[in-house]
Amino acid sequence: MSGSLIQLVVFLFITALIGLLTYLKCRGHGHSTANENKEYFLAGGGLSWIFVAGSITLTNLSTDQLVGMNGNQMALLAWWEFAAVIGLIILAKVFLPVYYHYKCTTTTELLELRYNNKHIRAIIGLLFFLGSSLIFMPAVIYSGSLFMINMFNVDLPLMYVATAFALIGALYAIFGGLRAVAVSDTYSGVLLLTMAIVVVVLALFAIDFDFSGIPKERLTLIGDNDSPLPWHTLLTGMIFIQAFYWGTNQVITQRAMAAPNLKEAQKGVYAAAVIRFIVVPSIIVIPGIISYKLYGDINDAAYGTIVGDVLPSWLSGVFAAALAAAVLTTYNSNLNSATALYVCDIHEAYFQKKPNVARLSGVVTAILTVVSLLMVPIYAQAESIINLLQQLWGLISMPVLSIFVVGLLFNNVNAKAGILAVIFGVALYSFFSFVHAPFGLHYIHLMPITLGCCIALALLLNKVVFKQSAQWRGRLID
Repeated sequence: MSGSLIQLVVFLFITALIGLLTYLKCRGHGHSTANENKEYFLAGGGLSWIFVAGSITLTNLSTDQLVGMNGNQMALLAWWEFAAVIGLIILAKVFLPVYYHYKCTTTTELLELRYNNKHIRAIIGLLFFLGSSLIFMPAVIYSGSLFMINMFNVDLPLMYVATAFALIGALYAIFGGLRAVAVSDTYSGVLLLTMAIVVVVLALFAIDFDFSGIPKERLTLIGDNDSPLPWHTLLTGMIFIQAFYWGTNQVITQRAMAAPNLKEAQKGVYAAAVIRFIVVPSIIVIPGIISYKLYGDINDAAYGTIVGDVLPSWLSGVFAAALAAAVLTTYNSNLNSATALYVCDIHEAYFQKKPNVARLSGVVTAILTVVSLLMVPIYAQAESIINLLQQLWGLISMPVLSIFVVGLLFNNVNAKAGILAVIFGVALYSFFSFVHAPFGLHYIHLMPITLGCCIALALLLNKVVFKQSAQWRGRLID
């Protein structure tokens, strides 16, 4: 049997096995007619800490991370993962107690409850919705398709592979809801992390553990001003990026809100933090650094190329299945979360209070799938997928975080003041990113500046325009 055929057979077998195990775990959990939203979008509150940890890990860790981070071919990017541990702790200790106290289905539901205004929930929900559909979903299927083409060394149009990923991911999201997504995340995550560690070890053997000849700027963890991650950015905007991403981002927090209780959810988040600290940093930078020594500066093609070279045929088939599962689960996680935001925050608020959730979700998912595919060619032109993602996500991250901060820390703030501050923040960061960065500051430094300006403007408008005096709460939960 040829090597390519072995790869294909193993790939199909592992992929089918993950699907079967997911089905066996999820069967018997039909959609509850009593609370369709909770069943479809929060797995009926039935995720144990193991599945919370697994789903959080694999929702974040996919080809946009493995391909994009390794594509920078330098150690510096490991700081994103180390800093993520702080973000997960913030989620567990600060945000989760609030979400569970208010029994939220979406993170934006908290805003409606704190500001007593459905419009602020809809607007922030729309921003998250657009972030998933226009930023993360196309990025993950683009990077996954690029990886598969590079690893298998096949001459296929990238859009063919991307379309296959998108369609299969949509089927998971439509027919399984969050429960199927989380379970498949966990099974795939165990396989992916194991195989990613194997790749690291084999790549190290491929260079006899000899990093000589690699420029020191690619090996250092202290970035200078010209690096993608200067060291001083770790002291300014990085903490706020992590607080936003792990604490308010529906795609991530939805998994943690699907546990039976707060304690179980926190256990899952802490387990995800341990995985993030111990395992993830090495797998997202070491193969890329080694690929620089072996092949030179090949950017986002680095990971797929080195995996294809160091793994034997049967193992590369296993790894391809794990990566395919990671792409699918990250993609359908974003689909499920974006759909939840539309159904709960927009459709039920403005169009139909009691829709058929399963049917409506299917329609929204189909539309999102087409939109994300149309965006793939844009990402194919990016020099670095991970740097582009961080910059685009920055457009909404600090404005959105500001509205949560104001809502959690102050009473008597007019929702319109918060909405105007968010709009201002998006415009301000767009100017900083695409027109002029003041004093040549790095985009991460500009994030806390944007956050501070948004908070200040919301409180100022509340006082001057809406004639309300914000009151410091001194606590997060009433």
